[in-house]
Amino acid sequence: MHQPTSPEPRLPRIPRDRSDDYDPKIVARRRALCEGAAGRDLLHMAGKPLAPAEARGNVENLIGFMQIPLGMAGPLCVHTSSGWREVYVPMATSEGAMVASYSRGMRLLKDAGGARARVLTEGLSQHPMLLYADGATAQRGGEWARHQYAELAEIVVGLSQHGRLRQIVPQVIGRRLILRLVFETGDAIGINMASLAADRIARRVMEQTSAEQYFVHGQDVEKRANARAQVEGRGRYTLAEITIPRDVLEGVMRVTPEQMVDIHRSYCVGFAQLGTQNWAVQIANGLAAVFLACGQDVAYLTESATGWLDLEVDTRGNLYAALTLPSLIVGTVGGGTGLSSASECLDILGCRGAGKVQIFAELLAATALAGDLSLMAAFCAHEFVAAHEALGRNRPGGQA
Repeated sequence: MHQPTSPEPRLPRIPRDRSDDYDPKIVARRRALCEGAAGRDLLHMAGKPLAPAEARGNVENLIGFMQIPLGMAGPLCVHTSSGWREVYVPMATSEGAMVASYSRGMRLLKDAGGARARVLTEGLSQHPMLLYADGATAQRGGEWARHQYAELAEIVVGLSQHGRLRQIVPQVIGRRLILRLVFETGDAIGINMASLAADRIARRVMEQTSAEQYFVHGQDVEKRANARAQVEGRGRYTLAEITIPRDVLEGVMRVTPEQMVDIHRSYCVGFAQLGTQNWAVQIANGLAAVFLACGQDVAYLTESATGWLDLEVDTRGNLYAALTLPSLIVGTVGGGTGLSSASECLDILGCRGAGKVQIFAELLAATALAGDLSLMAAFCAHEFVAAHEALGRNRPGGQA
């Protein structure tokens, strides 16, 4: 692969205190680094409470706010669609050893010259279903919808400032017609807009094609792992990749490229037997932690944690690694992204607000790749159990 020239390091390594890494002083030093990256004070992260009124529209029957440990991993060095980015990655989790694992993987990416990440396609699909008297009528209904794209696209323009209908793909199953509607949603996930538009479009098709009834979520792919999203993509189809020199891999991870490829092949045999849509190692861990930190809809993890890890030894004996996430469903506006510490975490990444969602998705893909390489290497070197024993020692009953 073409590896862009790496930038000069901008961010220092994360400071630690070997005697007590949870002492308030070392915690404050790390938060100060994040404040420098975010360009503002991170008051909510430091403990300032959120006013109850600010949760309006995000939750009902409010009783308070959850506190989840928030760590920082990195620095992560990625060549994105807007150039090089070096960032600290906020991760909210209660799983010991996880943030350390991702930081180790990010160190590997940085020492190897930085990863490359790109959003390849984007579009949030909805799949309303219409019921007809027979298959022939359903087929005619699908043809009408396809030929009336301009009319149906105007419905979406009237509903949203940023949403657009990009594609209509009809599919007949028996006497049922499924319409795959693909929407552009700007920097938001956009599910409310897409659902409303799908409802209006399906109703118009029903009225014009003698359908008996329609269901806006007729084929409900929403927030569930599914083969359609794996093949077609949903949300942002994102790729992160890197070529890691042999000496860097051996120096940081204590494994060879051949060992990594060998264990990956065995994992793929297991994945095939499982019939899973997740052919990676621990992408759900990293995605969930950043989703929680950055105010994402965590239920989309079921779709977003769909993907493939690809490992190969290249002709020079180095390790090529790529992670493809075909259904990354994220936003940088709307939802919980504007709430207290979530907005602070997005600022640490430089990804809050309009025009930032593509970069956010690319940073997420590179983060997930770093975690997968770190964990796979730990399996190879038989260090996984020891790391969890050392760092994840929160035993029931408070026993170490």
